[in-house]
Amino acid sequence: MRTFGPIRAVDGVDLDVRRGEIFALVGPDGAGKTTLIRILGGALEPTAGVARVCGYDVVRESEAVKSRIGYMPQQFSLYGDLTALENLRFFADLYGVPPGLFFERAQRLLGALGLADARHRPAGALSGGMRQKLALACALVHDPELLLLDEPTTGVDPVSRRRFWRILYDLNRHGITVFLSTTYMDEADRASRVGLIHRGRLVACDDPAVLRSQLPGVVVEVVAAPRRRASAVLRGHPLASSVDALGDRFRVLLASLEALGALQQALESSGVEVRGMRIVRPSLEDVFVARLQA
Repeated sequence: MRTFGPIRAVDGVDLDVRRGEIFALVGPDGAGKTTLIRILGGALEPTAGVARVCGYDVVRESEAVKSRIGYMPQQFSLYGDLTALENLRFFADLYGVPPGLFFERAQRLLGALGLADARHRPAGALSGGMRQKLALACALVHDPELLLLDEPTTGVDPVSRRRFWRILYDLNRHGITVFLSTTYMDEADRASRVGLIHRGRLVACDDPAVLRSQLPGVVVEVVAAPRRRASAVLRGHPLASSVDALGDRFRVLLASLEALGALQQALESSGVEVRGMRIVRPSLEDVFVARLQA
């Protein structure tokens, strides 16, 4: 648990991350993701409870924890007036990387992350995607066992996000455990396991496919016109747990498959033309919404 005055930012989270997996902590802004990662990284002490990372207590054995993790905070935390290589050297010195090892590691990391040609450019002059990769390189310079990444792709374009995830998969294949937070449900689908957090509490935790299979009811995609009247009917229907408008269609969570006919009848009896209606694969966002409504 971690409190800030009367606010419980992290409230009774019971979580076990396995060695060698990619674990995604998913939730909206203010859910407690950053607070939990700061506790695991030793940057913030829990108000109550125990947190252990790589077998070490984050409070009593904080130095042992810090030497075994790479921590990438949400906000850009490098020195903008230093070059990429100078930033890397600074963090290597902080972690006690021997000078004889630094050059080899720097070459390897900058090359693997596509930063070799930017090594002498100031960090502040790099693009968002390149700054993100440089921050990752700084978190990896001491060869950690565990990576803690706090919303690492926020504000990054989709192409850079995809490249970043390829890098994470490659690091994971080489034995590094990855624990990251994100607000993007599509990113959570890429993880080995997912923890859904809301208001400081863990509301679900499992493999993404398992979480989707546990969704009560079915998700239906509806194309209907006129849109405003269709929206009113769908949102007012007692068997529709949630309704989202996505482009020219609606995504509806229904209590059961049997409710599909009743929903179509309700739309048509209200003067709505149903142009398409089909069952679709549930998303993690559907699971999250259903869990919060339970």
